[in-house]
Amino acid sequence: MSWKPLRVLTPRSILPALAVLLVLVAGAAAHANKPVPFGDRVAEPGAAGASPVDAQTLSAADLELKVGPGLEAYHRATGEYAWSYRREGATALYLAMAGESAVVVWDDGLVTSVRPGDHEVRWHRAVPGLADWLRGDGEPGADKRTDEQRKQLAQERASAALRTVGQSAPWVAVVTPNLTMGFRDADGDLRYNSKPPGNCVYDPMRTVGTDFAVLVPRSCTNSSGLAVSGGISGYRLDSTGWALNAGPGVSLKALDGRRVLISDGPIVTPKVFDTKAAAPESACGSPAEPFAAVRPQGTCAEAPEGTPQP
Repeated sequence: MSWKPLRVLTPRSILPALAVLLVLVAGAAAHANKPVPFGDRVAEPGAAGASPVDAQTLSAADLELKVGPGLEAYHRATGEYAWSYRREGATALYLAMAGESAVVVWDDGLVTSVRPGDHEVRWHRAVPGLADWLRGDGEPGADKRTDEQRKQLAQERASAALRTVGQSAPWVAVVTPNLTMGFRDADGDLRYNSKPPGNCVYDPMRTVGTDFAVLVPRSCTNSSGLAVSGGISGYRLDSTGWALNAGPGVSLKALDGRRVLISDGPIVTPKVFDTKAAAPESACGSPAEPFAAVRPQGTCAEAPEGTPQP
């Protein structure tokens, strides 16, 4: 029986293996020191850095959430600090709940969905033009604003820009003057993006949301810069949206989880729009009421302030 002697290792034969090992070690070190995407930092009592996978799970109802400089969570029952989520170089301005998710607007134009129960950062989405509008740079009088006024303006605009809808599958709308976008909260998937037509801009400060839809008015001007009739765009994810004609000074007021009062100047009678049925509600006692697609909610005596009476 023949056999081959064991190969003697020489420095020349060892070098390739050492080279491979060094590459693997360097790769592991680089991965360990890789910057956290978006500057995410989640911390809890006694720990810093990324959240542990075995962290205790709570429901959103168990926590009180606050913003500034990040997203801070406290146990509602005791007031004790639970955890914080921050992003390096960014400040949280406003949060709204989308189902069980906390959605945060940051001053750098990023929108983030966080699951409060186990403080998991679920998705980030950047909205073009949002950061510029939040800052208001270049606007008349912008150079005379104090730091406190700039902060207050950014917070007010962030609260106007972010709208969440809870019915069916929760989703998130972000509105800026030149763009509105809708994201499914389950995965952050972009479901629509829309720009206003012609010489028009969306008005986030007049935008309203219900449990079923987001209504975004737009202001328009003619070639001379004079205000002309605009419109209202309604957005839903579980069905097609709609468009309504409106004057330049139209105002919207959410009456409840499905109805919006639309007031369009002294000549046009205010009307109630049902965002669940995607149709205007018939006025109490009107000839069309028996044939209306949407009957008045409740009784005429309980009609909300500003609703037309027969």
